[in-house]
Amino acid sequence: MAWDVDLAHSSLEFAVRHMVISTVKGTFSDFTVEPHIDADDIARSTGTVKVNVASLDTHEPRRDTHLRSADFFDVERFPIMTYAVKSVEQDDGEYRIVGDLTIRDITREVALRAEVSGPVTDPFGGTRIGVSAAGKLNRHDFGLDWNVVTEAGGLLVGDDVKISLEAEFVLAQPAAEENAPEAVLEGAPANK
Repeated sequence: MAWDVDLAHSSLEFAVRHMVISTVKGTFSDFTVEPHIDADDIARSTGTVKVNVASLDTHEPRRDTHLRSADFFDVERFPIMTYAVKSVEQDDGEYRIVGDLTIRDITREVALRAEVSGPVTDPFGGTRIGVSAAGKLNRHDFGLDWNVVTEAGGLLVGDDVKISLEAEFVLAQPAAEENAPEAVLEGAPANK
């Protein structure tokens, strides 16, 4: 069965500590998901997430510009990051998703904890499944090494980055049959 991601009901977020005392959060607004969902056995599902890194938004334009620069993501050279699911395991009512995350052409295995909801039928007769996934990575594993030591001796940017994905998938509707009858235009001669 083919599934499409409903981007209007999906989000991709990240969070990192700032100066040890607070957390800065951001989003990526431009991403795609290529799901291969087995609704009968979620553990047999796979998929790939592709993110346009330049779409990051932390609600501070100067910080966003710095994050897009060569100090961090270097979006001119590495515009896309990907997460390719390798395995899904059921674990005590939740799921453990393991995949290869590629940032700046560096690939590392990253595990996510996930909850799967559904399938449910929406008010328009569509079938939907929701996935909430979260995990943590060390940014240095991907060459995101820039930092500054503060006056108090702490680091400006934390090492650990929390990531979370909320995705809603809808079962693709089959295409109209090729031999479906065509509507006859008013006043047009009928085919003989």
